Amino acid sequence: MRKMDNVLGRRDCRDAEVFKAFLMKDSTKSNRNLYEHLTQLLIKVIDEHTENAVDVVEEMSRDVKRALFSGIKGPLREVPQVSSAELLTEQQRTLFSQPEEVVGETALPNVSEIAFYLEQAEVGLGREEMQRIFLALKHLVDSEGLPRCRLWGKILGIESNYIVAEAEYREGEEEQESIEDQPAEEEKEPENPENEQVEADPLPQSIYKPQLDAPKEAIGTGANKFAYYVCKEPGLPWIKLPSVSPAQINTARQIRKFFTGNLESPVVSYPPFPGNESNYLRAQIARISAGTQVSPQGFYQGGEEEDDEEDEIPRDSFEVNPDFEDIPVSEMAESLSTWVHHVQHILQQGRCTWVNIAVKPDEESNEDEEGDENEEESEEVEPEVGPALLTPLSQDAEMFNTSPWSSKVSTILTFQHAIAVLRSNLWPGAFAYACGKKFENIYIGWGLKYVGEVYSPPIPPPPLMEYQNGPEITEGLDPTPEEEQALKEDLEEQQAALEEAEASEDDEDED
Repeated sequence: MRKMDNVLGRRDCRDAEVFKAFLMKDSTKSNRNLYEHLTQLLIKVIDEHTENAVDVVEEMSRDVKRALFSGIKGPLREVPQVSSAELLTEQQRTLFSQPEEVVGETALPNVSEIAFYLEQAEVGLGREEMQRIFLALKHLVDSEGLPRCRLWGKILGIESNYIVAEAEYREGEEEQESIEDQPAEEEKEPENPENEQVEADPLPQSIYKPQLDAPKEAIGTGANKFAYYVCKEPGLPWIKLPSVSPAQINTARQIRKFFTGNLESPVVSYPPFPGNESNYLRAQIARISAGTQVSPQGFYQGGEEEDDEEDEIPRDSFEVNPDFEDIPVSEMAESLSTWVHHVQHILQQGRCTWVNIAVKPDEESNEDEEGDENEEESEEVEPEVGPALLTPLSQDAEMFNTSPWSSKVSTILTFQHAIAVLRSNLWPGAFAYACGKKFENIYIGWGLKYVGEVYSPPIPPPPLMEYQNGPEITEGLDPTPEEEQALKEDLEEQQAALEEAEASEDDEDED
């Protein structure tokens, strides 16, 4: 303040007082004056011995003003803003808790080893994310008590992504879910005999018969062989997806929809999809697994079945071949015959095993005549047979003049440590690698199949005819007044003739 007074003292005393009064005039906004602000600014410069103060005087002025409000706590500053990353970190903290000692065989594969091989194949999610996913899978296995579980892949979405885990069903879970999937019995209206007497002339019945849908495959077989769990980020809760039906698979083949990241969101498409996004996600997972889950030839062998008489039915079981010999990496990278499908093919019916939907099990107790007709119809329907299990990839058909698979070697510099990498061209994002007796499949993509360079949505079917033209239902022309008068006279003449005949009969009876 002395320095400020010295500065003001150089001027005339009267001018200095006027100038000082001007500087000490309070502001209408902050209730502060420039004289006090400059005084505190000079004191700050002297106390801190700031070098090149003239270059930073503006920032120091802001610090002086900001220090005046440091002790004032408003309602907006009391609650700190927590970012989504901090919330996710708090939820992921439970993944790094001290694990319990596991005795016996583990239900999870070596995710660190899988991440290493995927990194060699230039695929994967990164070491840090793979480690977090491994901890999340371990938490899923411990909480659900799953016998086997593995990382299926990651499906990308518009708002958020889905991390997908594939697991085997627990014992007893098959029976429980099969009971829940059974449709509820329709309530029959009580019969009213009075209505039957009143309705002497019954109303016409519709001859339209809706298309029958194939029944859903049992839990643990076909497209429902495995259970699938999804979560958006490691540490967030896992959600089990419902089982898939043939109608959902067939509709998913006709539409192309990006996933939103919300399992409850509706699927707006044509044709209408029977379900929400969780059902659509489950249908796409079944299609991707059936087309891209592969293994080295000879690693698996067909399982032993009791009923070997029916050779037309494809086998859905296999087991690890203990006598499997390693296939050279160069041979697996050059020939697709060294790879086979180990997941059943989905037929056009939407199932892995064909079923005749024209014959219902309830119709077996009907009359003999109806049973004979059903047998004749069932004989006419030819069952659909798909490729057998463990079919080589070299037999896959091309689509849009594109090879369904592309193979390569991970590196040619150190060939002795290289691995064979396989990539699907029909399902972009599906990869597989093999090295000796180790192999793995993973999918990282948008969950859409390649349909060529140009996609055309399906055209709606033509509208149905309202009725069939014919003389029985065609409306006739109205008669003219002359025709109506002539008809009336004819009816009167016929009535008079009848009365005369009755009168003559009465006279004869009296005689």
